[in-house]
Amino acid sequence: MKYSKEEVLQFVNEEDVKFIRMAFCDIFGKQKNISIMPGELENAFAYGVPIDGSAITGFTSQVHSDLFLHPDPSTLSVLPWRPEHGRVVRMFCSITKPDGSPFGADTRTLLENAVKEAEKAGVKFTFASEMEFYLFRCDENGDPTKIPYDNAGYMDIAPMDKGENVRREICLYLEQMGIYPESSHHEEGPGQNKIDFKCSDPLHAADAAVTFQSVVNTVSSRNGLVADFSPKPLKDLPGNGMHISFAATKADGTEIMPSILAGILKHIREITVFLNTAEESYARFGQCKAPKYVSWSNENRSQLIRIPATTDGNKRAELRSPDSLCNPYLAYAMIIYAGLDGLQNNLELPKPKDCNLLELDEANANGLETLPKSLAEAKAIAKESAFVMDKLSTEIKNSYI
Repeated sequence: MKYSKEEVLQFVNEEDVKFIRMAFCDIFGKQKNISIMPGELENAFAYGVPIDGSAITGFTSQVHSDLFLHPDPSTLSVLPWRPEHGRVVRMFCSITKPDGSPFGADTRTLLENAVKEAEKAGVKFTFASEMEFYLFRCDENGDPTKIPYDNAGYMDIAPMDKGENVRREICLYLEQMGIYPESSHHEEGPGQNKIDFKCSDPLHAADAAVTFQSVVNTVSSRNGLVADFSPKPLKDLPGNGMHISFAATKADGTEIMPSILAGILKHIREITVFLNTAEESYARFGQCKAPKYVSWSNENRSQLIRIPATTDGNKRAELRSPDSLCNPYLAYAMIIYAGLDGLQNNLELPKPKDCNLLELDEANANGLETLPKSLAEAKAIAKESAFVMDKLSTEIKNSYI
């Protein structure tokens, strides 16, 4: 349910809410928040909540540190693991400067602007993420280890799969927060898990991705475990990906996905630094060169973009190279902008290549371009991209490139 400002004020007054978390993300997608009391909520809607941005990664300098959070009432959600008496709720916020102008490092606003540009072109995007994570044990002091919670494999069941109750608790909490998982299962690695979501509008989907990580971390901690979303938690074992499913449609039914995909493929090298933000991300790809239309891992080689089989007739695509360290607001925005570029320039998909991915290597890459092999290379490619320079603020470019 999407609430209005008046409905939020009424809910807080009638439902014994004692704390309201104003949530936002730093420039790399790490969730932050400040809690206010109910008596401050009307002022928060009217004027915003002041914060000092100087201590937040990538935000601003100490000279110009004052920023304001403006809650989005449509994102109101009760935190179901907090007490029922003296409830805690959360709203995501946009960020402005003191004069009310948008703050350049606010990637949620960047995504909102990308969605508006798509709407002007008559295009509706939907997104969903499939996030993988490991569950590790903690030592006697409660500190995280690299000992997996179990030794199960792909889609194993209990008792080998010890994470099923953790996944169940995560899914139930998410449902109570208005986020609806499609499926969950044990992944290939020991202690590795995966939960998939239904597609929704880009902003809600990005909010859901950020919320998902906080719920997983909370539930893991409550079970004496630690969740690890990093791209390569264990050497020589499967890495964690964040597969991004998306679709683009026009109201008149015109088929636009081929051009959208062509635009993404055209710009994928330029935007990889925003999808794979750590050196560890490139270890997940593997040591061999990665063809542009292929995503590599140490375990297997699969399509960079695949078109899943569906039974409901709704076509979607799945971008498989990103990992969960990326900022979903920024990632979705760059995918939208790249797709729109393909549509506006009537780009066509390259002709199919008949090749065995399992046999493909640097020596016989069959003319395919390659994804960046390191973070440094990804930064260099983005820095030379007129497309990237045009779409992003100075704050984002300086932080990532």
